[in-house]
Amino acid sequence: MRCVVILLGPPGAGKGTQAARLGKDLSLAHISTGDLFRDNLSRGTELGRQAKSYMDSGRLVPDVLVLDMLFDRVARADCSKGYLLDGFPRTLPQAEALERALGKSARILALNLKVADEVLVERLGGRRTCETCGNIHHLRFSPPKVAGACDKCSGRLVQRPDDSAEVVQKRLRVYREQTLPLEAFYAERKLLVNVDGARAPEEVLGELQRACRGPVMEGCR
Repeated sequence: MRCVVILLGPPGAGKGTQAARLGKDLSLAHISTGDLFRDNLSRGTELGRQAKSYMDSGRLVPDVLVLDMLFDRVARADCSKGYLLDGFPRTLPQAEALERALGKSARILALNLKVADEVLVERLGGRRTCETCGNIHHLRFSPPKVAGACDKCSGRLVQRPDDSAEVVQKRLRVYREQTLPLEAFYAERKLLVNVDGARAPEEVLGELQRACRGPVMEGCR
């Protein structure tokens, strides 16, 4: 039976970083919705063309189309034992659609990174991204050696618009409205493990690894 690990958490909780490391540790493909879109758009697939038509007109890509992209991706050989989802599902309808599509073919574990709003605002507000190579620094946690310059390529560091305090608060409101209900959805099914995401990354990773060795994942290791 395949393992499907879902990483939940608000923006700034560290999902992307932890998903990449955890996927490697578990030998599971790390799949994000952003990667799905970029892959289909770059390859010019029919699914990519359909998604582009929605995005170009400012409309949300329908859940059914995102699921089609997801199941097209997980049909590849590197997902034969399972995969780790980062950024999907984001809403209850998406979670319900995923549950129906998987049926009894996979065992699900939802790992939820819990981080207080004030910590998230500090994390996101202090991020600076290199205009040239995309490398990310943090003014407090990983400051550049030269102020305003990327350690990797010396490119200019800037604050992304969606990392400003005002936009961060808006992103958190959207998260609470749309994604927070997934905690109850998976808790009711006894598939949810809450993890304190405010600690050092190595500590968080260790707890995520232990959760994946727990009883929920029995039968798919």
